[in-house]
Amino acid sequence: MPDKSAKATRIAVIGTGAVGSTTAYTLLLHKRMSELVLIDVNKDKARGDALDMNHGLPFVGNVRVWAGDYEDCREADIIVVTAGAAQKPGETRQDLLKRNVKIFESIIENVTKYNTTGILLIATNPVDVLSYFSWKKSGWPANRVIGSGTLLDSARFRYLIAEELNIDPRSVHAHIIGEHGDSELPVWSRANVAGLQVDIPRARQEEIFQNTRDAAYEIISAKGATFYAIALALDRICAAILRNEQSVLTVSTLISGHYDLEEVYLGVPCIVDHSGVREILDLELSAEEQELLRKSARTLKSHIDEISVGKDADAP
Repeated sequence: MPDKSAKATRIAVIGTGAVGSTTAYTLLLHKRMSELVLIDVNKDKARGDALDMNHGLPFVGNVRVWAGDYEDCREADIIVVTAGAAQKPGETRQDLLKRNVKIFESIIENVTKYNTTGILLIATNPVDVLSYFSWKKSGWPANRVIGSGTLLDSARFRYLIAEELNIDPRSVHAHIIGEHGDSELPVWSRANVAGLQVDIPRARQEEIFQNTRDAAYEIISAKGATFYAIALALDRICAAILRNEQSVLTVSTLISGHYDLEEVYLGVPCIVDHSGVREILDLELSAEEQELLRKSARTLKSHIDEISVGKDADAP
């Protein structure tokens, strides 16, 4: 029997499209929380998903699942935002920007009306710019506004390296950093297996990185959307927060001084615990990698400027 005296843990998932519903289902399977609320402008879709998941509770155990509204964010430990316009075949993540900023104006305003102490976990693309926008709009401390960043990109990178070396991808330590998008970069100088630097010819390294960077486009072209792997990535971040794991994850966070960069959200290795991003880790990058990271940051700043999110904009 569950301990009724224990404080309930609640995750709110805003947006029950392909990513949101798959994320909610993944969280349910792993029983990350005791309460799961689904919120969507399409109330019938959210209600249908909640009903469908409730019918599976005899197989997974005691979790309260329901379709709610923004007021249900009040007690949420984590608010996962997956709502937004979907990326179309041939469309870049940045092409989505202006459409999704309008959607986020309303979402962040409604969330912060009812919750001031939770953690915002942003997954909607372009995730780095929307995470920055959410930080400014919410007025919350940056450590509590997190983007999924390059966690999925890094997982794809590790998988492809593991395929090349014929080993378990969990044994590969490697990072993609920067924008979750076309300007991201691989940190080959730090990629290792059991502390041994990955030994792959340069030409093959470039192929592996291209396949990593372009993976989403390939999947979207084949089936219309990516959702399984990003759901697992979001579940991993939620686990690190709720279990106070102090795990190192490549999430998107505010960079102010690290890597000689200022006032930009991008994906870098961070220690994630119950407070959100506890600490940013400074990787020792090669000169080439450092310059590519600066280039990625400039790309992201240019997109931030497009939506006029200035230093004091929209902060309540």
